[in-house]
Amino acid sequence: MSKILLVLTSHNILGSTGRPTGFWLEEFTAPYYIFHDAGETITVASPKGGQPPIDPKSDEPASQTDTMTRFKGDAATQAVLASTVKLSDMKAEDFDAIFYSGGHGPMWDLAEDPVSIALIESFYNAGKPVAAVCHAPGVLRHVKYKGEPLVKGKRVTGFTNTEEEEVQLTKVVPFLVEDELKRLGGRYEKLDNWQPFAITDGHLITGQNPASSTPTAHALRKLLA
Repeated sequence: MSKILLVLTSHNILGSTGRPTGFWLEEFTAPYYIFHDAGETITVASPKGGQPPIDPKSDEPASQTDTMTRFKGDAATQAVLASTVKLSDMKAEDFDAIFYSGGHGPMWDLAEDPVSIALIESFYNAGKPVAAVCHAPGVLRHVKYKGEPLVKGKRVTGFTNTEEEEVQLTKVVPFLVEDELKRLGGRYEKLDNWQPFAITDGHLITGQNPASSTPTAHALRKLLA
């Protein structure tokens, strides 16, 4: 069985709005249970360690999914989430793949975190799968491969400009994921808003939005197989 490092944000404030943010709950629960049920070994990490912030919007009634319901009745997984390890203590050689869950939080901390950037480069240089869903492809913005942006020339996806407009945060986020991936030379693709969509290019996997968590996680397992 494979060892997967699942990374969540520690950032909890939505820019200058003062409103709470964090990781999107479905983007943790869906991949976590896919990996767990397949018998993979999962380590959950965040920049600060401990309990990472859940975006309250991701837990509203309209956002509920089967894996979120399962999580709420699962004390063992709640305990895993409450005690994430520090990202700075993690080494690529101890794992087979890395998966970044989204939500708006990663755009402030993980996208700019030298520890995260170096870790992704270590995984990628070792030929190990790197996966990111929704806003998390934004964590690739400073990641390099052979001196060039990692995403340059690669088929990629991530949270779209029109999805950001729909949630009315275009002027709040530090950058737009779609625009940034294009600026870096990524061959950006997308489906209509909120449709599940994941792309695998080599050993880089990206997913468009929360609904893409499941196909992104399955794509990662397919690469590991």
